[in-house]
Amino acid sequence: MTFKQQVHAHYLHRLQEKIKHLQQVLAELKESGANETKSTAGDKHETALAMLQIEQANKREQLKELELQLAALEKINPTIVPAMIVPGSLVNTDQGYLYLSIAGGKAVIAGKTVTALSSQSPLGKLLLTLQPGQTASVNSHHYHIIYLE
Repeated sequence: MTFKQQVHAHYLHRLQEKIKHLQQVLAELKESGANETKSTAGDKHETALAMLQIEQANKREQLKELELQLAALEKINPTIVPAMIVPGSLVNTDQGYLYLSIAGGKAVIAGKTVTALSSQSPLGKLLLTLQPGQTASVNSHHYHIIYLE
């Protein structure tokens, strides 16, 4: 398995775990809501039920966003090595590895620090179509592109 495939698999797994966790939280909230509806404590009961409904709506929105990220990540073929930076590129820079995919944050994979960033982010937009040897600058940080995977 190439390093890029390891990176891709790591972020896929991370998203799947987050989705699984949110689904468990939603199930627990649903159960709590069912228990709340059995109570008849007046205003206190209605407030607790409203808070549960708000929490459920927030968690459903988070789940929806994670599922969209997962769908985007699943569209990436980690075996392709492009000549220029495109969504799905693993970019080795003098500042570390950048995985142009989803806003997934930093991770240490095979002893190397990788930052997954969206192609919609300021740096992601600047990197698109660049090639090895070129430099992208954002917020006075310069990223010299060494090679692509």
